[in-house]
Amino acid sequence: MFKIIQQFFVYNHIIILFVYGQVFFVLGLAIALQSWRHSRLSLARNLHWLAIFGFTHGLHEWGDVFIPIQTAYLPDSAINILVIMQLFLLAVSFVSLFQYGIESLRPLPGRWRIVRYLPLAIFFIWALYLFLPDFTLTENITRWEQTGDILARYSLGLPGGLLAAYGLQRQMQKDLVPRNTQYVAPMIRLMQVGLVGYSIMGGLIVPAGDFFPANVLNQELIQQLTSLPIQVYRSLLGLVLMYATIRTLEVFHTELDHRLADIEEAQILLAERERIGRELHDGTLQTVYAAGLMLRTTERNLQRDNVTGGIAQLRQGIAMLDEAVTDIRNYIGTLKPQPTTKSLAAGLTEIAHTFHHNFMLAVDLNLDMPPELILSPVQVSRLLAITNEAMSNVTRHAQATNVSLSTVVRDGWLFLTIKDDGKGLPVDVVRGYGLNNMQDRARLLGGIIKISSAPNQGTTIAVKVPVGDSYETTAYLVSG
Repeated sequence: MFKIIQQFFVYNHIIILFVYGQVFFVLGLAIALQSWRHSRLSLARNLHWLAIFGFTHGLHEWGDVFIPIQTAYLPDSAINILVIMQLFLLAVSFVSLFQYGIESLRPLPGRWRIVRYLPLAIFFIWALYLFLPDFTLTENITRWEQTGDILARYSLGLPGGLLAAYGLQRQMQKDLVPRNTQYVAPMIRLMQVGLVGYSIMGGLIVPAGDFFPANVLNQELIQQLTSLPIQVYRSLLGLVLMYATIRTLEVFHTELDHRLADIEEAQILLAERERIGRELHDGTLQTVYAAGLMLRTTERNLQRDNVTGGIAQLRQGIAMLDEAVTDIRNYIGTLKPQPTTKSLAAGLTEIAHTFHHNFMLAVDLNLDMPPELILSPVQVSRLLAITNEAMSNVTRHAQATNVSLSTVVRDGWLFLTIKDDGKGLPVDVVRGYGLNNMQDRARLLGGIIKISSAPNQGTTIAVKVPVGDSYETTAYLVSG
């Protein structure tokens, strides 16, 4: 059986080498094509080193495929140049991996900052050793390339892979966990497994050499023990690293979605401020001004002993002030920050209590939500903002006496309904700031809002938003 396996890999050696190189080249390409350059995560600062590692390591492995083909067409001197270039690609790939590990540890304190230049220093020492006057290419190019390969793996590949794995752990603890993006932790741990495994298979398991430990622990020994060439193990580890890296890069899409949602939320708040400022100036302020004029007229009438006229004007002024107070209460209710530390049920109960006592509304509260339902503070805040805006519209425009406020959870969706018995919306109603803001907030949650109304038949606002796993897969797709 082992003999058949060995023959299979011997016959397909070129394909294995090509796949090996392709895995790492795709790793570099996947990183380079991601939109991480404007990210605020420290993880993004170092990814270009990992991309360079993938590109150069893939090109190095492809050299084992294409250089033997060129031997039939090119002179030995040209082949020697290609071999040197291939060896330098290997060293550069390991330097990039090593540098990625060091950059992951930043900021380095005090004198430790000089460690940033360690990979480059090792690379120059490696290159100088290979080109010493008594170590020329004329003797044996194969032996020269093999020695350079072994030294590059020992001095750069092995420490670089281990340090990169450790640096990933540091970045996850420092950067991702505080930002509530620890859901990528399993993929980062898988990346660490890939890096540690590759540092062993690619940095410790080297071609057979004349010195220790290459003369004992080498690629030939692994192939004898397992019947599989070392390139198979490296390819599998590279595949693990590529998959985990691509999945980890999804954190940048999530970060971008959050930033876009924050921008839209800021625009909504700005629109609300503009609308309230305009209505205060055009409505409430004018009412207060008119009440002031009315009270001055009342003062003059009372001074002239016109008690009857003064009392009538006094009552009219009081009514105007009461109207202004009601408007201001509505605006305060709209601007009131919603308690994100409370549950949705507690927040809705508080809103119902507030509008019942302040505006004499009969609020029928019916909350049907399972106790295991977990909503994020952002979800709760936006749902309460929608409810508060809807209730404020009822008190200001609907002339309603009864409001039904209900929730139900079904098939991964939360249904929130606010229904009043007021005069309803006109047939040709034009949506203002309030209704548009409710719609925008529902969209930011990945949901939809539907408004149904008819003259003298009240208004129903129905909100449908995803919760639980449905929110993770739906909300950002809709908002982005």
